[in-house]
Amino acid sequence: MSKESTPTDPDAAAAAAHAEAPSRPLRVAAGQLGPVNRADSRASVVDRLIALIDEAADQGVDLVAFPELALTTFFPRWFMPWEEAEQFYETEMPGPETQRLFDAAKAHGIGFTLGYAERTPDGHHRNVQIMVEREGSIVGHYYKVHVPGHREYEPWREFQHLERRYFEQGDEFPTWRAFDGVVGMATCNDRRWPETYRCLGLGGAELVMIGYNTPLHYAPDPSQDRLAGFHNRIVMQAGAYQNGMFVIGVAKGGLEEGVDSLAESSIFAPSGELLAVAETNGDELVVADIDLAMCANYKETLFQFERYRRPEVYTAITAQKAAIPPPPLHQTPTDQVPTDQKHAT
Repeated sequence: MSKESTPTDPDAAAAAAHAEAPSRPLRVAAGQLGPVNRADSRASVVDRLIALIDEAADQGVDLVAFPELALTTFFPRWFMPWEEAEQFYETEMPGPETQRLFDAAKAHGIGFTLGYAERTPDGHHRNVQIMVEREGSIVGHYYKVHVPGHREYEPWREFQHLERRYFEQGDEFPTWRAFDGVVGMATCNDRRWPETYRCLGLGGAELVMIGYNTPLHYAPDPSQDRLAGFHNRIVMQAGAYQNGMFVIGVAKGGLEEGVDSLAESSIFAPSGELLAVAETNGDELVVADIDLAMCANYKETLFQFERYRRPEVYTAITAQKAAIPPPPLHQTPTDQVPTDQKHAT
């Protein structure tokens, strides 16, 4: 076979394309928060967020990710009348209290993501995260898909986890072009589900921001409590590696209204490596230098979706919800005969 007719090696082609790809550096940060108590005003929380933005500016940061429900205490831990719960929702963004955050970030040329509770004019209540570009424009909204917890008061719990009472579920994992790349968002429980990262990866995501509030005590199975940090890291590391993306996980941690929550805000590379992690459980800026061009190392080699994925084999992922195990090993032939035939003559 002549040199001209030799098929191109896909791996060699990917390596050559990556070698020629320009660097896309970005300095990112997880803007971790310590506790926000029920009595804390929006203004006081915004002051803390602005302090982190100011620190980010001093360090040359381009993008700061803030936690889930950053503006208030984690109110789903209480069962309360709706008229009382409404105080924790934002009805506009930016609003009177949050406009200062937008102004400060824009003045510094820093983008950010922010999680909060949203109430729309037509009465929808959602756990939302927004992405704001460096010039102050809102790029997009993400609505939490995997909403955990319960809807009714459960007296056996030390504290409630009523997200399913207070929030509707989102239904998509969008991605956007921003910050010189393709970016996406997810929220708290979403990070535990591999489908989250794969859907974002199929949208081309190179950087994903995930805000969370995670109690260290898990009431349905306290044996998992000691593994909270391990589980937090492993899901984000795996998601980053298996989809060739950077992942920023950012907490609201510490002892909030008597509930101790995980901190450990972290930044992961497409290799799955940990680039930076919080040292405290309070307000802290966790900074890392990343290069979005590095995503191609994995997206165009091991995890080249177009070349290796087999969607026709994965139909169970979307065709069924619960697990369907095979029949018992010791099932007798009689057990396998349809009921209406067992006594036929």
